[in-house]
Amino acid sequence: MKTLLEVDNLTVRFSLRAGEITAVDQVDFKLQEGERFGLVGESGAGKSVTGFALINLISKPGYIAGGSVRFQGNELTALTDEQIRRVRGNDICMIFQDPMMTLNPVLTIGTQMVETLQAHRSISTKEAKRAAVETLRKVQIPSPERRLRQYPHELSGGMRQRVVIAVALITSPSLIIADEPTTALDVTIQAEIMALLLSLCKDENMGLILITHDLAVVSQVTQRIAVMYAGRIVEVGATDDIVKHPRHPYTIGLLSALPQNKPRGQRLDQIRGVMPTLLDIPPGCPFNERCDRAQEICRRQRPGLEWKQHGGRVACHFVE
Repeated sequence: MKTLLEVDNLTVRFSLRAGEITAVDQVDFKLQEGERFGLVGESGAGKSVTGFALINLISKPGYIAGGSVRFQGNELTALTDEQIRRVRGNDICMIFQDPMMTLNPVLTIGTQMVETLQAHRSISTKEAKRAAVETLRKVQIPSPERRLRQYPHELSGGMRQRVVIAVALITSPSLIIADEPTTALDVTIQAEIMALLLSLCKDENMGLILITHDLAVVSQVTQRIAVMYAGRIVEVGATDDIVKHPRHPYTIGLLSALPQNKPRGQRLDQIRGVMPTLLDIPPGCPFNERCDRAQEICRRQRPGLEWKQHGGRVACHFVE
């Protein structure tokens, strides 16, 4: 299996009046062709910024301060704006959280899909419309010919999200980055959308990076998971291994907070405290102030993300 994406020591900073903050700190991971990979953590962990940085969607005052992003062997951080636009939306596509913010409210679905395809292909409008209909059918939208003439506000939330997925698929990308794609949807529609993404990735052999705070969702779709905290990856490994045998105290806390992991009637566990602000990350392990296992070494020395006996990587002084 060929390597699709290699991320090495990716660092993203923001220059603010209050000071320089590091939102993504030396993140590294690999993705194989057709592999499904999850980025998990609380709000503020750096998941979405990591996803945006992969396709250079970081706007000022943010910037990529260091590291490497290689896609199919090509270094993306070295590309000009024009060159990255040929990759973004074509070879790598992104599905954003809110479809109403993604879709243009004054353009029909058909216009948006045709413009997307013609931006990356030399293709007639008639052929582009035919491809749009076929792609809408692929994401299980009924009466696709009629949907092309409709506007986003005429569709339900679940239908709009399917359209956003269709827009991402129309150029036949090798990689899709899905940033909380089911946040605004009810539980039933969430399950349908995730099942659809899983099916499409298998059928089209597409790579998927799923960004979410919900370990229950990511465990149903991905093959590997990286858990992020305060801008860094603290644990990475096979999905089944992390869900069933979490090692890092933060991962253990996230899983303990899931309702399905508690008998009916018992109070849910919660991780005490809140994630530190990026302007005030504590010395040592960033999680030490919320960790029940923390000792003196945790407060003065930051653990590296190291390979452990079970085969995954964990950033903790007390995991062997």
